[in-house]
Amino acid sequence: MSLRTRIQLLLATSLVSAAGAFSCAPPSSSRRAALPPSSPPSQLVPARCRSHRATSSAKSPLRLSASGQESSDGKEARRLQEKARQLRDQIRDMESQIGEERRTRYNIQRDDGDEDSDEPNNGSDGGKSLKDKRVLVLGANGRLGSMVTRHLLRSHPEVKEVVAAVHYVGQATTRGYGRLSYEVGAEDGVGTIGPAWSREDSNASFMYDSQTMGGYNLNKLRLVEVELLDPVQVRTITEDVDAVIYCATDFEGNRPRAVASLNAAFLFRAVASPAKGRVEIEGVRNVLEGLAGNAADRKWKERLEPGVGAVGSKAKSANPTQFVLVSIAPDAFGGFETPLGEFNGMKRQGERIVMEEFPSVSYSVLQMGKFDDNFVEEGQELKYAVAEEDTVVVDGVVGAKRRGDNAYEGMQKRMNRRDAARAAVDALLDEGLEGQKVQVYTALRKTDIW
Repeated sequence: MSLRTRIQLLLATSLVSAAGAFSCAPPSSSRRAALPPSSPPSQLVPARCRSHRATSSAKSPLRLSASGQESSDGKEARRLQEKARQLRDQIRDMESQIGEERRTRYNIQRDDGDEDSDEPNNGSDGGKSLKDKRVLVLGANGRLGSMVTRHLLRSHPEVKEVVAAVHYVGQATTRGYGRLSYEVGAEDGVGTIGPAWSREDSNASFMYDSQTMGGYNLNKLRLVEVELLDPVQVRTITEDVDAVIYCATDFEGNRPRAVASLNAAFLFRAVASPAKGRVEIEGVRNVLEGLAGNAADRKWKERLEPGVGAVGSKAKSANPTQFVLVSIAPDAFGGFETPLGEFNGMKRQGERIVMEEFPSVSYSVLQMGKFDDNFVEEGQELKYAVAEEDTVVVDGVVGAKRRGDNAYEGMQKRMNRRDAARAAVDALLDEGLEGQKVQVYTALRKTDIW
């Protein structure tokens, strides 16, 4: 029987006993006749009611019989009064036990919840967290972007969703989804390939294999195609996004992608409006405008609907860094000229947009060392250095300082792309990198002669 049920039964028993003891029964005719005519009105009250009146006040003395002894009704009243007091004390003890049990049960459940939570950095320690967050990866079908997507899915299963945004790709181009599909493990399932000479069954198909792909978390991956130079499309894909990792670039080698891919639409864009075709500059600004605009819309909705989406300062501090820009270190390419301008200068313009034009957006700018997947092993410790300020403004145009041919003689900062992907994801949760521009590398190698 629960404590609450026992309390209810005790209360009911005490009430019934008290009602039976203190009920006023009508006096008998023989007793009424025995009273003298000169008796005061108070003596006409029945004896049981007189006992109730006497015991209702602690200061009132008990009525005594003619022989000076306490009447049987007074003894019964005292007994019931003592029993009621004992019941009240017992009820108070039970209620205190219920309160203690509730507090103990709550503490046990809270402790069990903390112990069972093995998710990395869920924000319970007050740090940044990706728990139930939506992360947008731009340039996800590139070499680095596909590795960033893979690292997010496999190292942070607590994320709500990873949105892999890719440039529009046509079937005739070499920039498809193959690299991204390979990195995230979408092709690791059970596959079937039909014979090439069969018209009916010449296609390849892959089925999900839970044993092999169980830890890939592909159910949290969503693909979207976007033109980063279209503000409307960018505003759409940044809705309800908590953080962005910007890996997109408009160049492949030393050529714009519009030329490198031989895409007619992008080629026309590059020729008709070359200033519009810089993903490193206008693309960055479009994404930041969409991110800041959608954040302002959410705050406005919270004001209109009090209590909806409102969070405290502790919850706000657990949010990841909103924008991580992947850039290049000054010695990665040297004087790298493109048809749209010097590459380092274009990267510095994008960095300045992030750091100066959108103060409401938290950011980290990572100047990556030169990528070297052949001679630099992956899995090495990430090293950080203060970024050199090589930004200059010439005729109102932001660029990078020109350096001589011998400016970087000696050692050069390098890293494996997989470590660069890890650094980009870690920057979302690193409080020390928020609001900073740093160089990232894992090894020092002799500078290339080419």
